Amino acid sequence: MKIDQATLHRVRLPLKHSFQTSSHRKAHLEHVLVRLVDADGVEGWGEIASGSDPYYAPDTTDTSWLIATRYLLPAVLGHEVDHPSEVAALHGKVRGHRFAAAGVDMAAWALWTRRRGEPLARALGGVRDTVVAGVSLGIEPTIDDLLAQVQRHVDAGYPRVKLKIAPGWDVEPVEQVRAAFPELDLHVDANGAYLDDPDHLAVLRALDRFGLTMIEQPFAPRALLPSAALQAAIDTPVCLDESVDTLDDLRTAIALGAGRVLNIKVSRMGGLTTAVAAHDLARDAGWPVWCGGMHEFGVGRIANVALSSLPGFTLPSDVSASDKYYERDVVVPPLTADRGVVTVPTAPGLGVEVDTDFVLAAGEQTFRTRAG
Repeated sequence: MKIDQATLHRVRLPLKHSFQTSSHRKAHLEHVLVRLVDADGVEGWGEIASGSDPYYAPDTTDTSWLIATRYLLPAVLGHEVDHPSEVAALHGKVRGHRFAAAGVDMAAWALWTRRRGEPLARALGGVRDTVVAGVSLGIEPTIDDLLAQVQRHVDAGYPRVKLKIAPGWDVEPVEQVRAAFPELDLHVDANGAYLDDPDHLAVLRALDRFGLTMIEQPFAPRALLPSAALQAAIDTPVCLDESVDTLDDLRTAIALGAGRVLNIKVSRMGGLTTAVAAHDLARDAGWPVWCGGMHEFGVGRIANVALSSLPGFTLPSDVSASDKYYERDVVVPPLTADRGVVTVPTAPGLGVEVDTDFVLAAGEQTFRTRAG
């Protein structure tokens, strides 16, 4: 395929329920949708799901927009490729900026599979018709508010709940949730908020008694040695997220024993191409994987569903229904879940259509370019 045209849409959607992590609270999401069109007029969509602020990763909406418009799109336009995995090499001189690269990579996969009349999941190596979804819940004003949120999603059928934690909001809320839901698949995510000091280590070790599925990213991204020491000291698996941006990061983490589970995020790893390779590497090492989310709109969320259909994704992934987050999504039909189970689309490409009228109405900025 030869990519002839590219369009970026900067779109802002309000969240139905504000979401707080250890670093910040957000009430809306502003992502960039990528539309690539080949010389035959076939289109594919991707999503740049970087945050508005550099709290999860260095990438932001502004930096991703700059990198995509100035470097990535000019590098890929007008070039002939036989497979979407070749697109990354076209802009390989650009270091970092994986969120922007992920949006372009995703759009290339969507375009290529649509051209071939093949579902994205099958092209990636998916083996399932459905995937199990979990939900991620932020830090709430009170424990009662948190318990109400957990109950709402358990009632909706979601079998796994992830709780955001931070110093001062950890053992007590987890203890209360576990007491109220003794059989629930429960795990916690610190987003790197804890330090390698005696007080914080005591808190993390205290969480070991609650039968958690995992403790996700307890320490800062590069703090693999403390993560390995914690994993050796507790029974609960440590899951790595921000620590693994590249395949080399994953190889290092495996060699150190810095965890036992991997959260694969398409955006963090630079696209579907690297995400599939990370799945293969983790599976060979005996690490189960699951697909984390960045509160993606429907484009990125559907791509996550397709990825989650691969055989190594044995844990519930953050692919909950669109209506958990948004009153209206950018794709038709929106993603739905039946008692926590999501059907993998079988139509060519992403398997859904982008609601372009709504995208234009919700858009705050548009950029168009073409080859030549």
